[in-house]
Amino acid sequence: MKRIILLSFLVAMALPVLSERTETLLRSNWCFYRGDLPAASQSAFDDSQWESVSIPHDWAIRGPFGSEFDLQNVAVTQNGETEASLKTGRTGGLPYIGVGWYRTSFVLPAASETPRRTTLVFDGAMSEAHVFVNGQEVIFWPYGYNSFYVDVTEQVHKDGAPNTLAVRLENHPESSRWYCGAGIYRNVHLIQTSDIHVAVWGTQITTQLFRAGAAASPSASVTLRTSLDNAEGKSLRLHTVILGPDGRAVCEKENTQTIAHGHPFVQNMVVESPQLWSPETPYLYKAVTRVFQDETLLDTYSTVFGIRTIDVIPDRGFFLNGQPRKFQGVCNHHDLGPLGAAINRAALRRQLTLLKDMGCDAIRTSHNMPAPELVELCDSMGFMMMLEPFDEWDRAKCRNGYHRFFAEWAEKDMVNMLRHYRNNASVVMWSVGNEVPTQCSADGYKVARFLQDICHREDPTRPVTCGMDQVDCVLKNGFAAQLDIPGFNYRAHRYEEAYSRLPQNVVLGSETSSTVSSRGVYKLPARLRAGATYPDHQCSGYDLEYCWWSNTPDHDFANAEDFPWEIGQFVWTGFDYLGEPSPYDTKAWPSHSSVFGIIDLASLPKDRYYLYRSLWNHTDRTLHMLPHWTWPGHEGQTVPIFVYTDAPEAELFVNGKSQGVQHKHTREEALAAKEAGDSLWLQRRFRLMWNDVKYEPGEIRVVAHYPDGSRSEKVIKTAGAPHHLELVADRPCIAADGEDLAYVTVRVVDKDGTLIPDAANLVSFKVKGAGSFRAAANGDASNLDLFHVSKHHAFAGQLTAIVQSSSQPGSITLEASAKGLKKAVLTLESR
Repeated sequence: MKRIILLSFLVAMALPVLSERTETLLRSNWCFYRGDLPAASQSAFDDSQWESVSIPHDWAIRGPFGSEFDLQNVAVTQNGETEASLKTGRTGGLPYIGVGWYRTSFVLPAASETPRRTTLVFDGAMSEAHVFVNGQEVIFWPYGYNSFYVDVTEQVHKDGAPNTLAVRLENHPESSRWYCGAGIYRNVHLIQTSDIHVAVWGTQITTQLFRAGAAASPSASVTLRTSLDNAEGKSLRLHTVILGPDGRAVCEKENTQTIAHGHPFVQNMVVESPQLWSPETPYLYKAVTRVFQDETLLDTYSTVFGIRTIDVIPDRGFFLNGQPRKFQGVCNHHDLGPLGAAINRAALRRQLTLLKDMGCDAIRTSHNMPAPELVELCDSMGFMMMLEPFDEWDRAKCRNGYHRFFAEWAEKDMVNMLRHYRNNASVVMWSVGNEVPTQCSADGYKVARFLQDICHREDPTRPVTCGMDQVDCVLKNGFAAQLDIPGFNYRAHRYEEAYSRLPQNVVLGSETSSTVSSRGVYKLPARLRAGATYPDHQCSGYDLEYCWWSNTPDHDFANAEDFPWEIGQFVWTGFDYLGEPSPYDTKAWPSHSSVFGIIDLASLPKDRYYLYRSLWNHTDRTLHMLPHWTWPGHEGQTVPIFVYTDAPEAELFVNGKSQGVQHKHTREEALAAKEAGDSLWLQRRFRLMWNDVKYEPGEIRVVAHYPDGSRSEKVIKTAGAPHHLELVADRPCIAADGEDLAYVTVRVVDKDGTLIPDAANLVSFKVKGAGSFRAAANGDASNLDLFHVSKHHAFAGQLTAIVQSSSQPGSITLEASAKGLKKAVLTLESR
């Protein structure tokens, strides 16, 4: 074998190489100016006084916060409003409106005798991007969420001289319903290839499982279609090797074809006994394709993919690899809380790690194209994805929204998204829109069909849905009937009606719940309330409050349990996000971020996290009790206690005295409770609740009982006086790459380590060594502390500090201090 490998290596070395592909991230040495300077497009422009930045960059996240930013006097029709009102904080209260310029330079090797092509790929730039190379405008791309590319071969210098790249971006007022970010907030790639090369996103891989005989193990037929630029009429040879999840070759194919009429080069291969991709087993394969003309190597291109099957069967639901499953999904906006819109792989990994532990297995990108880093992480970590490009079609939600560009740009945007991500194993479904006003128009079905047909043309392997909220319209006008999968936003009580009236005989909860809560805040009495507001601008952590158009999580849990044709849900939302501070969106400053999240803006789980975990995490036990047990002045008053657990029953003790055993109700028991007038009848199927507990200082203890006779217990104690700070890092060691992040939870505790549940101390941070302070957040949607400043108030006793590595390995020391408290010091390693 060694001899064969050596010979293959020598042969490969002997082959002439015309121009291998190179790809460079343009991350450093950028300069930025806030304002409009048209002359900045020119190479000779003097930008020496501009701010030095690195890409990705969000110019608005550093603030300051202000109620005057993007005030919108509007009626939010998708929320049922008919009269305009002044929306404060709707887009996060951050200064993202206006024009910004970016400039950098790059040098290419001096021209050789062989033709070279130069391409720029932007993963995302917010928004209305005008791109200039050496003073010439090379492309305009209006949609800030999409990736786009441009061939700049004719504009770059061929003599090795520096090239100037300039980008003008502009965000208009009332262009968004949430914080969209600002700037070149995703990566920029510089790609050089030979003249004949694989196009950008130029491969398409489809797989099909088959059996050679009834007793045989399945094999996978793999079809690879490769689109080649500048190859018309050329005879080319493609050699493709497929590498398995362990990196070893599992099959290969070599073909010679003449490229004609723009058709792709097609290769067919077979993978024996494939390892199938799923959220539990995210196995990935890689196809490495080498393009030859005669004996000259022109290009090498890699495509990562997975082998799996997806089916939607009427009355039976969604099947992955032949097994039925329901989506346990969340919707997420693209911002990363205190980091803003600027993409960071470590921050995304942190989010997905928390969701994975909760039992989440699916992500809906709401309502925009994702960053490629998110899709790659979902591939490797095991999350199914619904990719959704639009919040508007041809009819407006926002005065300056995407409807201005839809007619000219919708297909271009769709094609870019579909070709970019159609090979990713995690992507199992496309959504063509969210709550679009077009759904109720007489010809709205034509627009939906137009977009669905683009999906089917570019990718015939995945079903298409749309997030619909106007049930009456879409059931009557044919809009819902033509989609592959009807997706309903809320309206859980109408699923049965939709199922009975639509031909697909399946229903997806494309957006569910919209329960609102603030971490660590509990309002008494604990009762079901729609649209509840309070003077402190918080929402109750009892998980019983919701928006008027929605419901508590229990309705969606019940639908999933009771109906096999209901194929699962995507909860609004996995994380709190900047903007849309419902129910505090109308004349309610300083509220400026949402409270829909299962996890708050500081990446700290709310109580609701454990409610979902108790049903969705099928491998680990869950036992969580709320609220805290520090209620001075409430002695003798009722403080309900809820328990979220995967156990069927539990017993509660207050200072050692039993409060009785509660068990989760069956469907029949819950219906009986409903008939008896119990307002929490549905909650009793999924929560354990002791609603008449009288507060007395001390401790509460819950003991969960499992069918196998085992037990788990949880204790919460009354807190004493604030004493010191605690620091807990999500990881003890991070990568010394200048980009990795450690999320450090800061807790205000008493001398015994019990959390002080109302602590709001101002905490200051110092970072020394091989890292730096990046940001802090506390999860309070009404807090105006700047994220990037190294001091921040605690909220409900906690906050998060984010530490970023440098490019040099070593120790990182984080010190946290607050007046009247003993400071805390934490040491991390960067390697």
